[in-house]
Amino acid sequence: MTKPAIYLTERFQKAMAYATDQHKDQSRKSTTITYICHPFGVASLVLEAGGDEDQAIAALLHDVPEDCGGELRLKEIGTKFGARVENIVRGCSDSLVEDPEEKAPWKERKEVHINHLYDADLDTLTVTAADKAHNARSIATDLQNQGPVLWERFNANREDIIWYYESVFTVLQEREVSAALLTPLHNAIEIMKAVNSS
Repeated sequence: MTKPAIYLTERFQKAMAYATDQHKDQSRKSTTITYICHPFGVASLVLEAGGDEDQAIAALLHDVPEDCGGELRLKEIGTKFGARVENIVRGCSDSLVEDPEEKAPWKERKEVHINHLYDADLDTLTVTAADKAHNARSIATDLQNQGPVLWERFNANREDIIWYYESVFTVLQEREVSAALLTPLHNAIEIMKAVNSS
């Protein structure tokens, strides 16, 4: 039997429990699907692309500061899981305000985040690519199953959402992120563009 490339330790298990607790009252946008499915999916993609334990832990925790307390929560992550994990999560966050209702407008946050990716380290790019691949794949699947009504669940319109994912993909491709993450992201974007918008 082939041995795994890495062995996940108790730190990963603690991160799973921490993320599950932080997101316990949240669901995926406009659904009843428990939110933790997304961080678990992102961590899975990171590991499948050859990521290490710190990257996988950051994947589990990447939305905690944005959705569960901002900068204070990020500092807590650093204390519990180390500076490298904290740095990755910071790099993946487009808002660190304590109250999610006080976030800057959607497009403003996305433009800042896209520009940040040009200078981000490989850790941040890897987790960001997994995050966007998982989100885009979910959108593409729901779009195929539900049709254009799917777009009504978002704060932005179809054109802006496609713009965002294409822009992120372009930067990640330029930065030579793993094809294991870029391929599902690209495929999902193509489905978004192909399915009739009306």
